[in-house]
Amino acid sequence: MEKIKSKNLSKMIKISILSAIALILMFFEFALPIFPDFLKIDLSEVPVLIGAFALGPLSGILIELMKNLLHFVIKSQTAGIGEMANFLVGCSFVLPAAYIYSKNKSRKGAMVGLLLGVVIMVISASLLNYFVLLPLYEKVLGFPISAIVEWASKVNKNIKDVNSLIVYSIAPFNLLKGTFASLITILIYKRVSPILHK
Repeated sequence: MEKIKSKNLSKMIKISILSAIALILMFFEFALPIFPDFLKIDLSEVPVLIGAFALGPLSGILIELMKNLLHFVIKSQTAGIGEMANFLVGCSFVLPAAYIYSKNKSRKGAMVGLLLGVVIMVISASLLNYFVLLPLYEKVLGFPISAIVEWASKVNKNIKDVNSLIVYSIAPFNLLKGTFASLITILIYKRVSPILHK
């Protein structure tokens, strides 16, 4: 019984540390000139993926949740919509990747999981933005979808409506973000995982 308690405590400490690292990485975001300024890349999914691979898919979800709750308390500028988006899209990436890796703990398993995770994230982000997130920004923050489209069209002239915003901005942004996080995770996971398995 004491051993189980100690193991659970150790796991919660690891989850907390990874959540804190992910939160810090959220603050180091950067825009790319090929996307509108409201789409910024950060590396906060890397510690989430590492935690999900080492501690299991549910731990990854917990890290994702804690990261976004902390960000909401400290720095939210979107009435929680940005954090909700980050959580839902992040989970759509991390959960399938970690689940597949848990069934096949090899480099190939990690790569297949991450590839599937990226594909699911791109689809999820596109659907969530179209049906939920953009309408929420308009309703809650009073930021018209037409203004978001106009803002994005200054960067990419092909963007003329919500559909083209998704196709030319939201989807490729998430594809790039997921690929970037996946590559870094593959490069560093084997080096840091022994610490998390202790």
